[in-house]
Amino acid sequence: MDNRKRAAASYNSGKLAIWSSSFPRQPARVLIVEALPPWWSETSSVVCDALDNFLSLACNLDGPRRMPLLSLYQVHGNFARLRLCVEELRSIPGEGCMKATARGGELLQQAVLDSLQQFKQYVRHISTGNQTTNSNLSIQVTVLTSQPGQGTVRQLEMGLKDADVVLLQQLHVVQVYSTADLGQENISNETTYTEAEESLMSGLEIESRRVENSVLALESVLKEWLQEQGGDREQLHLLLPSNTKHPNPVCLKCDMQERLISPALIPVSPNLGVMTESTRDFLAVNRTSTNQSLPPQRLKVIKALHAVGLCESVLYGLPLVIRPTTCWRLDWEELETNNNLFHALCHTLHSRDLFLLLQVEPLQTSATGGVYSHYVLQSSSSLSLLLKPVASRELLLPCSLPVSMQDPVLDAMQTIQVRGTQDRVKATVAPMTFTSSNFPSSSSVGPPPARIPRLSLALPSSNSGGRSVPGPTPPEEHVTTP
Repeated sequence: MDNRKRAAASYNSGKLAIWSSSFPRQPARVLIVEALPPWWSETSSVVCDALDNFLSLACNLDGPRRMPLLSLYQVHGNFARLRLCVEELRSIPGEGCMKATARGGELLQQAVLDSLQQFKQYVRHISTGNQTTNSNLSIQVTVLTSQPGQGTVRQLEMGLKDADVVLLQQLHVVQVYSTADLGQENISNETTYTEAEESLMSGLEIESRRVENSVLALESVLKEWLQEQGGDREQLHLLLPSNTKHPNPVCLKCDMQERLISPALIPVSPNLGVMTESTRDFLAVNRTSTNQSLPPQRLKVIKALHAVGLCESVLYGLPLVIRPTTCWRLDWEELETNNNLFHALCHTLHSRDLFLLLQVEPLQTSATGGVYSHYVLQSSSSLSLLLKPVASRELLLPCSLPVSMQDPVLDAMQTIQVRGTQDRVKATVAPMTFTSSNFPSSSSVGPPPARIPRLSLALPSSNSGGRSVPGPTPPEEHVTTP
């Protein structure tokens, strides 16, 4: 892809994307793909499929802009143009477009320099037009290669040692390895960092990573672009309780990370995640006729899961309680049979500590198969089940959850343990014992409503035609029945 020609066309056409992002620290992104033989024949389709999947998500996301620019193109709503770039990349033959490894290294250096030069021109353009107030203009360059990552890093270090890299926030080298590489060297999924203290200006971060030659692995790398970059300060203070011996609470400073994309931000696929704000949101919508009643929503069990194998981070939305129906349209025999089967299902799941993975069965199937949402059905000791939406592959964002193999530091353990948390341990969560102060008091919503007079009722009597029976209101307010 000739970025220089595309950048010139973008400037001349007046459609240059303006920096606009509610994520203020998000850098502009540039992706450089190395089509080098003989690896390109194995990686080309995987790279292009991963790009297609990622762009179909990133370009159609509502809400705050997570990616301001991709190679000087606006991302939101620009899927058609960006997909043309992917199709051009897909059209490169399997033997690649570079014939020598040495020449490939030179072209990578030149591609990074061209990206920096284009971005500098962009910054000057928007600064002249006063079209941005974002003082954190920076660019991140990602290089996809099949050559050894550390060797590519060294080549780029040498080629950029005399360049102006002030606006280059990070250089990310991703080595895509195939199954044939497993026998040549020890492949590790861990990310390694290289500090170029002598060859590059201080402050530039170079990251080298190895990823498997699979669409899923490359999707995860690209989806990292949708996550907010680290800020200048922590995002959360976690306060641990104090006691009489230690009156000052312990404050743990934390950062936060999104685990998945909300389905509400993908309007082009409303069936990707059915809302569970209420039962009406869950039920199917009749778009044909207001008088025609649709059948109940159907969920098909596709797999049983061990309860310990479900990570809470992939669940979203509000849960719904599922109970056996009491619909009056069903006869008593069918209701009893249904109730017995439901009871047996609850008992089986609870006794075996199992959950059920469910898939929505569409009312009408399309030629493409449609978009499906998924749910998890959790058991309990009562005659009820809990239905929760579970995120699918399209919604998941990459998240590293490292497990420490070392014990905590002794001083830190003592600090945590002496904070008197033992007396606060409860067997169950009881929401009735704590409040969010959400109910407004009468003083906060204005004066009380005007008092409506209550009436007393006078009943007819056989002795007197209109004797009244006094009510709880003043006696002067009466209604006399004839």
